[in-house]
Amino acid sequence: MNRIIIDTDTGVDDAQAILLAFGHKNTKVEAITSVSGNVDVVKTTANVLKVLDVAGQDVPVYPGCALPLVNPPMHASYVHGVDGLGDCGIPTSERQPEVKHAVHALIDLANANPGELSVVALGPLTNIAVATMLDADLPKKFKELTIMGGAVSGKGNTHVTAEFNIYFDPEAARIVFDKWPMVRVVDWEITTATGLTKNDLEMLYAIETPKAKFAEKIEAYAMAFIKEHFHMEGMFAPDGLAMAVALEPSIVKRKEIRHLSVELNGEATRGMTVVDWVGTGGKTPNAEIILEVDQPRFVELMANGFR
Repeated sequence: MNRIIIDTDTGVDDAQAILLAFGHKNTKVEAITSVSGNVDVVKTTANVLKVLDVAGQDVPVYPGCALPLVNPPMHASYVHGVDGLGDCGIPTSERQPEVKHAVHALIDLANANPGELSVVALGPLTNIAVATMLDADLPKKFKELTIMGGAVSGKGNTHVTAEFNIYFDPEAARIVFDKWPMVRVVDWEITTATGLTKNDLEMLYAIETPKAKFAEKIEAYAMAFIKEHFHMEGMFAPDGLAMAVALEPSIVKRKEIRHLSVELNGEATRGMTVVDWVGTGGKTPNAEIILEVDQPRFVELMANGFR
């Protein structure tokens, strides 16, 4: 049984990923922590509650860090809409988040369940980094950490060489990769190779459950952006893909265990995830980099989340 905490900056693909997790029969979502990223943390927290409404699930939601560690926030409403869920009028939930801060929740949950819980981080790594700095043994207390983030060959989607989640808070990402012995990385580049095609989306929307209808509504805004800027009919699903890999690692067809660091300086390289592909740096590998997955199985897992 997968017992997970989802750390999320809930935008469109985060919502997909949360639904996928709830639809996975071998998974229990223990808690959800929110963080600033796609939109501000007030909205990401509200969006988690909206997803819980459509999923019909009761899970504690802990609001997290409102700001990156150093730089001002740089949100992505141009992809996800001003509200983070495609500006399609999803009603505000009557649910309330927990009072406890996400950072303290992560520490408390890890200490109460040593070695039993895994974290799936779908947004910037601010919450994870701060929790790690407060509890230096935290990486030993979680079973594993899977992140959606990075661009392992330097083909960024936000800055020249950087992916959004890492670029939003590179200092936090640097802390995580420096302090955690192993991080499973589902990056932007595998996302572009493993998106949801037009046919995939038609099949998913044809499920015609409230979850599938919710997904279709919130995804329209992002799909229009993707069509205009990437000239493709379909949708990238980075967070859904990261969730699928975290919950069912058997879908991975190819991966590399390498050392990964995060660059903090440089006009063109701030936020770049630098991989030592040939081992010349001499540092211990700290990243399980996913390079290829079973695409049909990923779509099946997504479909299970929409049913």
